[in-house]
Amino acid sequence: MLPRWTYSRWGVGIPGSSNFAVRAMTRQILVLLYSVIVLAACGGTAKLPVSAGTGPQPLLPETRNALVPLVNIADAKGWSPGATPVAASGLTVNAFAQGLDHPRWLYVLPNGDVLVAETNAQPKEVSGLRARIQKKVMTRAGAAVPSADRITLLRDEDRDGVAELKTVLLADLTSPFGMALVGGRLYVANTDGVVSVPYKSGVTEISALPVPLADLPGGPINHHWTKSLVASPDGKKLYAGIGSNSDHGENGMDNEVRRAAILEIDIGSGDTRVFAHGLRNPVGMAWEPETGVLWTAVNERDELGGDLVPDYMTSVIDGGFYGWPYSYYGDHLDPRIDDQRPDLVASARVPDYALGPHTASLGLTFAAGRQLGSDYGDGAFVGQHGSWNRKPRSGYKVIFVPFEKGKPAGMPRDVLTGFLDAKGDAQGRPVGVVIDKSGNLLVADDVGNTVWRVSRDR
Repeated sequence: MLPRWTYSRWGVGIPGSSNFAVRAMTRQILVLLYSVIVLAACGGTAKLPVSAGTGPQPLLPETRNALVPLVNIADAKGWSPGATPVAASGLTVNAFAQGLDHPRWLYVLPNGDVLVAETNAQPKEVSGLRARIQKKVMTRAGAAVPSADRITLLRDEDRDGVAELKTVLLADLTSPFGMALVGGRLYVANTDGVVSVPYKSGVTEISALPVPLADLPGGPINHHWTKSLVASPDGKKLYAGIGSNSDHGENGMDNEVRRAAILEIDIGSGDTRVFAHGLRNPVGMAWEPETGVLWTAVNERDELGGDLVPDYMTSVIDGGFYGWPYSYYGDHLDPRIDDQRPDLVASARVPDYALGPHTASLGLTFAAGRQLGSDYGDGAFVGQHGSWNRKPRSGYKVIFVPFEKGKPAGMPRDVLTGFLDAKGDAQGRPVGVVIDKSGNLLVADDVGNTVWRVSRDR
């Protein structure tokens, strides 16, 4: 005779036991498992305020490597009708364009037209615990949506701060992101390469097929898929920001060739070289107006605790090494790296300015004049997309870092907040930031599907 198995509602059975006993035992097991997971993930809980990890000399406490990553992403909800972010005192905010499809990056053309990359990562198979966690994070963050793969043109013809025209300028791209106009050609950084098309001022649609200029690292992993782009002032070079293929090199350094780097591309020939490396995910790039030096905003690594590692903005030098994955903030070693490179670590440059741990600082643009007031005349605006591996959350706002003589000077000021609601859900998430032709600030919000315009309160 076969033993009698009794199954609880959880699908668990013990021979000869009652439903009550099984349920009680199951609850105990689940509580124990939950407790283990919570304790294993508690390394993401911060002990310091975000301000401690901000500025030219951030505090860098001991690492806390969690067994299970803490996932504390703000669930993407979107904006209710009429709702907006909150602008700082003396500023006002309005929707420049709404109803977009995951707008990530912005570029302003000489005639004042604004280009927005409506884009996302290409679909890929997910395997392994880390990849499944990342997919869950992206889904909750509102990033697990199909890519529109297009560049849309926004035009505010009557200069009232709202775009009357919204039209597709360029379609059928591959996760486009960075854009740069040089001469009569518009360059676009797809996720796997830079292409260009002819451009004439005022056009609202480009039907010409994109011409490849240079390949960029893509591939089946393509962990950081966004590829930013900026042209040199003389128009002879392009600089492409390429993120790493992992958090800290766990996918093998053979998958990191020409990644975690800024690549220099010759516009005439397409020849490419590594300009700077050891930059985990350099996204926003801009030329500092007083010194003419290239700066970038960099996303640092996760899973070393809620207070580590601060994201940062830094000047970039030709041939410079900035630590990833072996070290951070100079010679602070990542304890997870077994095959260290002391030769590289010895040369690792210390970033100029920390932007807080896990803030996901993506957008970077420098002020242009004093249209927004004297408080925002010299310095950089930074779009902080927001944390997923920190409790309490950090980022989810736009800040301004004041500069003096070409260097950061003082603590950052909040420019645009309110992206998280009272429940901690994300109404929006800021990404790209750019100054429009009138000197106002535009912000791409990929969860709110909106481009916000920040102007001086008259």
